[in-house]
Amino acid sequence: MLDLHVDTGQAALRAAGLVEEFRALARAEGEEMRGLDPFTGELVHHEQPADGVSNAPEIDRGQLRGLFLNSLTPGTIHWGQSVAAVAPLGDGTVRLHFGDGATQDFDLVVGADGAWSRTRPALSDATPAYTGETFVETWLDDADIRHPALAQLVGNGTMVASSDRTRLFAQRNSGGHIRVYASLHVPLDWHVTAGLDLDDTTAVREHLLTVFDGWHDNLLDFIRESDGGFVNRPLHVLPIGHTWDHVPGITLLGDAAHLMPTYGIGANLALLDGADLATAIATQPDLDHAVRAYENRMLPRATAAAQACAVLTDVINADTVVNVADARQYLNERLQNPQTTR
Repeated sequence: MLDLHVDTGQAALRAAGLVEEFRALARAEGEEMRGLDPFTGELVHHEQPADGVSNAPEIDRGQLRGLFLNSLTPGTIHWGQSVAAVAPLGDGTVRLHFGDGATQDFDLVVGADGAWSRTRPALSDATPAYTGETFVETWLDDADIRHPALAQLVGNGTMVASSDRTRLFAQRNSGGHIRVYASLHVPLDWHVTAGLDLDDTTAVREHLLTVFDGWHDNLLDFIRESDGGFVNRPLHVLPIGHTWDHVPGITLLGDAAHLMPTYGIGANLALLDGADLATAIATQPDLDHAVRAYENRMLPRATAAAQACAVLTDVINADTVVNVADARQYLNERLQNPQTTR
């Protein structure tokens, strides 16, 4: 799930005229944060939104995606055409090379294609670097009925237990679904070194139980009782201050432009990027002026956010519990007045 912040993600939804639809789906109670002692299983930290107060309500990623798709005129999106490469033509237009060999030219290409963007190489040589942290994801289905004890530990939002940079997260989604993440500081090829086939659920489960040996049984049950397999999710980031020389006809937004650690800022910035670019296109005299205005606003903001995330990483690696509300406030403060550099 994603927590959308008032000044970023929610501001973008307001600009798109979708904030009421968002509120109908969002869960203010999802802001609850529970910290458990890894060895006793006791609750040692608890954040819960006050009644009637919600600064960053949660929404499932799939629900947010559906909200945007359903707002578009049918046929707006053309599915099934993967992009293999993007090539500026030197006259302000850009050619897309599709996976089936076809090409098409456009006045503006916006690379909103994530961490491993096919668009970014047309602007920048930067590639995401492994942070040294990997999430191994699994899940619990119909948790309130089938796993009531674990559902109670999670509460309405997110639960975390941490020891020596090894963490266990559990996060409630809608429909009684809970996502579980084992956070490991390991080499990128950790599973190869361990001799694991990631498709062998039993073997991965046994390995994780060994990693978390000594933790309280209630927490180990998140691994023992998981309903799914295990998905390997190594975390990557782009360099702090990632930028590029302006190229007419092409730009980036979201993770393609500023991939950051998973502190809840990336999706919010991606939404705000989209709103800022749309506003620039609507108000500037032509597309090139619009893209320049957007990049001048977005890039310093992204640098400030990446710097703040680096500070938070140091804090998280030093402490077992981080106050989410304080962390969110710190990130938002860093985003308010970034210095324009382009």
